[in-house]
Amino acid sequence: MGYNWQLPDWANFTYDAAVTDPLVINFALETGELKGLLDSLPETIQQETILQFMIAEAVKTSEIEGEFFSRQDIMSSLKKRLGIADGVTHIKDKKSQGIAHLMVEVRKSYKEELTESLLKNWHHTLMKNNAYINAGRYRKGKETMQIVSGSIGREIIHFQAPPSNSVAREMKNFICWYNEFHVSRTDLKGILIKTATAHLYFESIHPFEDGNGRIGRAIAEKCLSQSLGRPVLMSLSSTIEKDRKQYYNARKAAQQTLEITEWISYFAGVILESQKNAKQIVLFTINKAKFLDQYRSQMNERQFKAILKMFDFGSFGFEGGMTSKKYISITQASRATATRDLQDLADKKIFMQTGEGRSVRYELNFG
Repeated sequence: MGYNWQLPDWANFTYDAAVTDPLVINFALETGELKGLLDSLPETIQQETILQFMIAEAVKTSEIEGEFFSRQDIMSSLKKRLGIADGVTHIKDKKSQGIAHLMVEVRKSYKEELTESLLKNWHHTLMKNNAYINAGRYRKGKETMQIVSGSIGREIIHFQAPPSNSVAREMKNFICWYNEFHVSRTDLKGILIKTATAHLYFESIHPFEDGNGRIGRAIAEKCLSQSLGRPVLMSLSSTIEKDRKQYYNARKAAQQTLEITEWISYFAGVILESQKNAKQIVLFTINKAKFLDQYRSQMNERQFKAILKMFDFGSFGFEGGMTSKKYISITQASRATATRDLQDLADKKIFMQTGEGRSVRYELNFG
């Protein structure tokens, strides 16, 4: 089986641009509605919303690559990087700082021209706490770079990247291609096509020892933001992670040919779905602000601290609801105090209670 980079006309991708026609109108509506919704919010809520997006992308883009960071570590790392002192707690896993800081850098540098230096700096930011990776440098050596899944002895090779000695040349060509692919802010069809192709092109080179998937998705986010002229609010990784198998199958098929119509259709669909999902995060942030405004005066400091912890988990929800055990861990209250506080929240309709005895759980009541 051959790979796209082995074909004689490598990097001269072909496609039927009409494949995006069914998506363009919906994308225009979704992205316009989301921008209007965000612009209408007070600055403090805007900041909270953007933070929720970066947390979601940082968590999910890591999970796709098999790394699992706590939302608390990611949130604290992001707040520290953004200079938001409120809510910063001890960061247990230092590696979480890398992906959190990358999210900030991608958002900050969306206007900048794409360069090798920028990508290497992103990789250094991502991998600087990993002692086994040459952070900020292209891969070297004669070992074959393969994308593999399956147990030892039953490995399935999905893709084999170009040899290391050709990476520098391939990346120069990629950067030139990216910067010469001009699209206007109103050319949504062109924006979707460029973003889908840029992600596939970069992933086909796979220039780094590790972290290529996370950098590749960051490139897609940058391409969208740079092309639209504003930072996008979406988490591509959250959408991809929902059906990781479909993503890898679509990429595997696309990396065997230079005719990438099906890939563009797939990835443009991911972008549209991510934009739709983004509204849920924005609406969650709005509901959070309304909820706290309505009930803050009815809660003591322990109760308020516990509810903020629940909100930290964003639209993903506080798994399993609030329990007496969790409440004690969060507030350091005694069991008797925890029981009184939780019952008080239920009596005030701030919490909804389910179950009985040891199985009792509490969820936030949004009415």
